[in-house]
Amino acid sequence: MFRIYNCIAYAHDLRLVGLAALVCVLASFAAINLLRHARKSHGDMRGLWLAVSAISTGFGIWATHFIAMLAFTPGIPSGYNIVLTILSLLAAILLTGAGLAVSLTPNWRHGPWIGGAIVAGGIAAMHYTGMAAFEVAGIILWDPVLVAASIVLGAAIGAVALPVGLHGNNEKWKIGGAVLLTLAICSHHFTAMAAVSIIPDPTMEISPSALPAGWLAVGVAIASFGIIGLALAGVVLDIRDHRRSEREVDRMRDLANASVEGLLVCDGEVIVSVNTSFARLAGLSSANLVGARLESCFPDQVARTELLSRSNQTVETELRHLDGSTTPVELILRPIVFAGRPHQVVAVRDLQARKNAEQHIYFLAHHDALTSLPNRSHFNARIDQEIAVLTPGRSLAVLCLDLDRFKEINDLFGHSAGDQVLQTVASRITAVLGERQMMARLGGDEFAILMPDVANPAAAGRLAETILEALRTDDTPETHVSTSIGIALCPEDATDRQVLLTHADTALYRAKTEGRNTYRFFEARMGAEVRERRMLEHDLRHAIARDELRLVYQPQQEIQSGKVIGFEALLRWKHPTRGEISPAVFIPIAEETGAILQIGDWVLKTACREAATWTQPLKIAVNVSAVQLHNAKFVHELHQILLEFGLPPRRLEIEITETALVRDFNRTLGMLRQIKALGIRIAMDDFGTGYSSLSTLRAFPFDRIKIDGSFIKSVNSNGQAATIVRAVLGLGRGLGLPVLAEGVETDAELQFLHDELCDEVQGYLLGRPAAIGSFRNLTHADLASDASGDLPLRAAQSA
Repeated sequence: MFRIYNCIAYAHDLRLVGLAALVCVLASFAAINLLRHARKSHGDMRGLWLAVSAISTGFGIWATHFIAMLAFTPGIPSGYNIVLTILSLLAAILLTGAGLAVSLTPNWRHGPWIGGAIVAGGIAAMHYTGMAAFEVAGIILWDPVLVAASIVLGAAIGAVALPVGLHGNNEKWKIGGAVLLTLAICSHHFTAMAAVSIIPDPTMEISPSALPAGWLAVGVAIASFGIIGLALAGVVLDIRDHRRSEREVDRMRDLANASVEGLLVCDGEVIVSVNTSFARLAGLSSANLVGARLESCFPDQVARTELLSRSNQTVETELRHLDGSTTPVELILRPIVFAGRPHQVVAVRDLQARKNAEQHIYFLAHHDALTSLPNRSHFNARIDQEIAVLTPGRSLAVLCLDLDRFKEINDLFGHSAGDQVLQTVASRITAVLGERQMMARLGGDEFAILMPDVANPAAAGRLAETILEALRTDDTPETHVSTSIGIALCPEDATDRQVLLTHADTALYRAKTEGRNTYRFFEARMGAEVRERRMLEHDLRHAIARDELRLVYQPQQEIQSGKVIGFEALLRWKHPTRGEISPAVFIPIAEETGAILQIGDWVLKTACREAATWTQPLKIAVNVSAVQLHNAKFVHELHQILLEFGLPPRRLEIEITETALVRDFNRTLGMLRQIKALGIRIAMDDFGTGYSSLSTLRAFPFDRIKIDGSFIKSVNSNGQAATIVRAVLGLGRGLGLPVLAEGVETDAELQFLHDELCDEVQGYLLGRPAAIGSFRNLTHADLASDASGDLPLRAAQSA
């Protein structure tokens, strides 16, 4: 070490040594810059920039050597062999170029190390070839230890210089590589110079062809200026590339920030850049994310491994936020070149909205949209599950519910009120259910309840009573509703889901037919009855199309004059296999199922069509159901029927029971006033059997009162019945309303009514219901003139 120091301090001109070091620094900086530029180039341009870098580095090594040689002052005459001097330059350029080329070998991580060692070999070859060109009047002796040390030192530092200079994009790596390359050149040169000992020998002469030191100085000066020019060119290229890189980075960042999806650039598992969308999604600033590892954002190791091992393949995982919460995301990785080096870009798509939508779709697929209750498919799956795990000694109950007269709520108050009722029913019943019990909406106003782990049937009965009581707490007309409940047990009644539900439905029908607002357990004998009723419902819906319905007519007569004033149209159904079916049986079924609307329309049209053909202006009376009356289109349809058949409105009389009037007082009153405005007559049917009151007669625009036949049958045997009939007749006279007595079957009944000044009568005594052809002598003027209109109808028929 002291020998090297003494060599530099006492055997060299320190000013020229400083100049050599400066030239070496410039050459090394130019070499690293040009080499990095060559790495960014492709094809022929890479070879061109490698050649420029090799020439720059070779000249730098050569110039450094010979400037340092000019600084060396042996004190005796000296010169340089021109051929060997040129060879030393060529050796520096060629070997340096080979080392630089090796350092840029693609996909070879050892390339920069081996290339650096080759460059160091070029330094040694140039130095010792240059020393061979040095001629001096003396004998040159070499210290082999220092010679070997110079070669090893240069090779070691040179092997490190290129990997450092090519690593990363920060300026520190570039400066570090240039400094190490400078150290490799300088350490080799001055260690090798310290190995030289010169013994003066006056007998030795310098070759006349040797290049004088002055000329060498000129050559070295030219080379130095060339090195400085290349260095400056490298600086200019570096500045231009740096600015271009910055613009490219800014452009990429702007494009990335414009993306709706989150984007992050990674070097392995280290995040080097993110866009604003990802920073916003992660809830962190870009500064906090850059430099972090992927696991800080995506904690799932399996997902990260899958992401990094496959490109262009989506991976679903969780994005962790600063507060520990997570968001479902979808990742896709693609390789890119970022800042001149291979990186990976990861696109991050927020899946929260999609997951929420999927959950909502799943919910809708298994729940009712109106009430949020489980739907039929969900309920069926739950029953199957509970049946599969049913243990011996325990039972499973299924309760089928159907709201009583729910259709009337829809007709009276509208579908929005009906929806509100369904929601109210759902909330009230679910509030009284246990943890494992489940309520579902099967459709319309049909519900079902699953009651697992039932100890005995009484437990299911108590639940049914609780449900009925929960629905009794609301007295608001728009939302008040009752329900009928049918109960079936597994395994007592059935072990199959479908059969179990069928049995519960059968019990439900029994509850409805036995008064509604109650519950019934399934019994084996119920099945046949329910099947019978359902077959009847089915046949009734097709009765019109099959021409099974017909009208019969019963005459109505003025009691004092005996004159026929009209007929009441009565509906009959003759089933092809069951024969005649009583209206008391099929009319309630038609009202419950809604078939009464179609049937009632047919009755009105048929009766009006028939009455329009009569030459006598007799009235035609038609019974109208409450369901028809509460149909918003009823008045319009009634008007159209009159226009279609040309029947004067005064000849049509609709009969309405008192029960139909009290269900919605205001709406019914408005409907009847519209009917009255058309000129149609209105009769109160079956007076005394429903909610008879003076306020009803005062409020509604009736044209006639009909006393129910049950009172007429008892007038001669029951004093109370006779008193009631007298009171109704007096009430009619007081209100100016004619009174018609139904069900007159005996002469005594007719005489009683005649004595009490009843206005009109109707019944078997006067004429049984029959086809209208039986009364042609009354409906047509040409035949009616042959009959005595002053005699009672019974007498006229018997004459």
